[in-house]
Amino acid sequence: MSTNISRRDFNKLLLTGVAGATMGLFGGSGSAFAASRRVVVIGGGFGGASAAKYLKKLDPSLSVTLVEPKASYATCPFSNWVIGGLKTMPEITQTYAALARRGIVIVPEAAVSVDPVKSTVKLKSGKLLHYDRLVVAPGIDFKWDAYEGYSQGLADSSMPHAYQAGPQTVLLHKQLQAMKDGGTVLICPPANPFRCPPGPYERASLVAHYLKTNKPKSKVIILDPKEKFSKQGLFTKGWQRLYPGMIEWRGPAAGGKIVSVDGASMSVKTELETVKGDVINIIPPQKAGQLAFTLGLTDASGWCPVNPTSFESTIHKNIHVIGDACKAGAMPKSGFAASSQGKVAAAAIIRLLKGQEPVPPSLVNTCYSLLAPGYGISVAGVYQLSPEGITEIPGSGGLTPIDAADDQLEQEAMFAEGWYNNIVRDIWG
Repeated sequence: MSTNISRRDFNKLLLTGVAGATMGLFGGSGSAFAASRRVVVIGGGFGGASAAKYLKKLDPSLSVTLVEPKASYATCPFSNWVIGGLKTMPEITQTYAALARRGIVIVPEAAVSVDPVKSTVKLKSGKLLHYDRLVVAPGIDFKWDAYEGYSQGLADSSMPHAYQAGPQTVLLHKQLQAMKDGGTVLICPPANPFRCPPGPYERASLVAHYLKTNKPKSKVIILDPKEKFSKQGLFTKGWQRLYPGMIEWRGPAAGGKIVSVDGASMSVKTELETVKGDVINIIPPQKAGQLAFTLGLTDASGWCPVNPTSFESTIHKNIHVIGDACKAGAMPKSGFAASSQGKVAAAAIIRLLKGQEPVPPSLVNTCYSLLAPGYGISVAGVYQLSPEGITEIPGSGGLTPIDAADDQLEQEAMFAEGWYNNIVRDIWG
């Protein structure tokens, strides 16, 4: 952590929402301007819903429309708690009713195309929405052809990724319930970059907690193509303490890199061997959500390049891309980062519509992981603009201490729940 603020105080700021408000951008909304200014936001997740809310909050005269075909949104944060049997889907599901009460127009349709010249969004019904500025928050999609034998159909039926919270989250939990005691769970994370870097390892922890409680003869094997992973030392220490002999991590040298999968035999072929599992959680390599490709917002990397000051696309003017789909430098792809970017984009759009230059932002990210009830860890960072783009401020943020005492780990678990309750209230409340 920086010497200017203790880790505990930083966590308290996050818990109360102070640090989450993208430092220095929200001193006041300034004078309102003509209500004819129209901003359309596509996507109602952490990034899109944050952008919509803060656009309206910072300038109530704006016409803000949120295009989101789903009536509710299940959050990926805390979905691992559902998989591990610690929460239910309704507890992580948000609606758009509060945003509508704030004067945001909710359009329950899918956007199918955008005309950046005419500044229009075409909906599935054929209706056109006109905009002065457009925010696109399409989330992620998967590279279904990354592994031979893998497909979206297989993910929906027997090898769920459960990395877009919803039916597959429930399916994976039910598979654990149905598995025999003494069974093997395979968790197969992707290569970087991907959504929520600590997510697969928190998942392994909470799956192990469920198995230790209900099926103690079982084990978890993580097949990982990466040499290292987020919060590795903290996770490894926690696994040794909480689940000795139950979780095995295999990096690429130990056969962690997948070549193909076989749904019929419930097996995964790696570069070294074939591994069978009773439950197999394949988390495929990722790219920007399909809408980003449809709208021509991606580059050769499969992600969306943006101006880091405003998150305006470098490909199409007046279109801003936020959240997991964008290339945000050193910022990880996380719900907190997406919300932070949504607020930055909102502030930038308001200034741009007034003919003013955006203020260079400072952004914040944090990610809590639960290894067991009462045992939490976290990573946090503060980011700034530099000639290289968005970079982490040296000495900012940091990790839970590797030698953290039990009361610190318990406090981190408490902060995790407080953080979640606060951020969903901040975005959808």
